[in-house]
Amino acid sequence: MTGIDIDLDIYPDEASLVEALKRGDPEACACMVKQYAPRVYAVAIRMLNDPDDAEEVLQETFISACKNIQKFEERSALGTWLHRIATNAALMHLRKRKHREVSLDEPIEVQAGDDIYREIQDWTLAPDDHAMNSEVRDVLEKAISELPETLRTVFILREIEGYSTEETAQILGISISAAKVRLHRARLRLRQILTPYFT
Repeated sequence: MTGIDIDLDIYPDEASLVEALKRGDPEACACMVKQYAPRVYAVAIRMLNDPDDAEEVLQETFISACKNIQKFEERSALGTWLHRIATNAALMHLRKRKHREVSLDEPIEVQAGDDIYREIQDWTLAPDDHAMNSEVRDVLEKAISELPETLRTVFILREIEGYSTEETAQILGISISAAKVRLHRARLRLRQILTPYFT
């Protein structure tokens, strides 16, 4: 879907693109795909870790967007709206896989004053940090891709896609406490892998 030959300058700003989309202009749909496909695919591949499934989500996202563009109220950016559609589509694919995993929602036996707890809270992902070299980014991406789906989806939604803990829990249909536990477990696993690169 990313190989469409379309002049992106035909719509000078997002408002004019959205207006054209709502008129049913086919060139507007093509322009939207051309402009936002890389971002949508990036969301899908991070969550699904499978190129074929990610491609399906890419297609489903833009089909859904073109069909439902009249529902877009422009309270957020078009890219944000597409992002949410892609996230929901990716989650549907994850649910279809129906992987059975050991429960990851039991409480973590740490105290708020423990050093490791404080370190987990203070550690944040900064993939765009120029100080982080390509080797570390590769290790980080690989580590994230190898997380169990229940941990990976929470981590991606919360730390990479920028959703709040409450929003993450709502999207995944889990409790806020379960989202927090999964996020902590994901951070723990990633920290174990990445610590040698930051010491």
